[in-house]
Amino acid sequence: MRVAVAGATGRMGRAVLAALRGQADLCLSGALVRARDGACGQDAGVLIGGAPFGIALSDVPEEVIAGCDVLIDFTTPEASAHHAEICARLGKGAVIGTTGLSGAFAERLRILAGQGRFVVSANMSVGVNLALHILEIAARALPDADIEILEAHHRHKVDAPSGTALRLGEVAAAARGARLTDVAVYDRHRERAARAPGSIGFATIRAGEIVGEHRVYLALPSERLEIAHIADNRAVFADGALRAARFLISRPHGLYDMQDVLGLR
Repeated sequence: MRVAVAGATGRMGRAVLAALRGQADLCLSGALVRARDGACGQDAGVLIGGAPFGIALSDVPEEVIAGCDVLIDFTTPEASAHHAEICARLGKGAVIGTTGLSGAFAERLRILAGQGRFVVSANMSVGVNLALHILEIAARALPDADIEILEAHHRHKVDAPSGTALRLGEVAAAARGARLTDVAVYDRHRERAARAPGSIGFATIRAGEIVGEHRVYLALPSERLEIAHIADNRAVFADGALRAARFLISRPHGLYDMQDVLGLR
């Protein structure tokens, strides 16, 4: 299966390129960078400090996508939206791990899924997606528990809370028949009141080079359940993206997420 990587010079792009080495059933067919990126034309293998892939970095999305079966995209919301349009037009699959996607983009993807195949997830880690599944069960079983979500990432991450933290909140809220927008609390600094029943709180840490940590606390008067996931290396996200790419190749047109990839839905 031919796999192209968008955002090849980024942290996750490099991780996916590294993960593709030695894969028996996957081969790199293209590597996409921003327009006029200084690395354009460089070999993708040399970019990550290894032997050449024989694939030059390109800033022409149509050409890169046309030559692949599945595009793996960890870029920006604007770039991912553009790439998704091309994938749908050309009938290609896309694994999108970009965070900070808007509701409008999600709606557009549902339309594009009539022509293409998409796996979209704010976190491609198998462990995180198992945590989401466990949280759904726990939030339903403990309707009176106070729920707080803590996430920590590297100092360069610009969105907060993280897409994964928000997804954890959405899952917990939905398990209780609520919408996250109605129960989320993002800033307690200005609040001078007791915690509202049913609310879901968020706390964010940005420091150093933390790859990614998420913890959910479900607190009752006499006990506390904690669900935690810690990513020690970005390889976990790259490996999940490759698993999603394999899943897509045999699927009909549609919009999927990692719960589908793992058979949890």
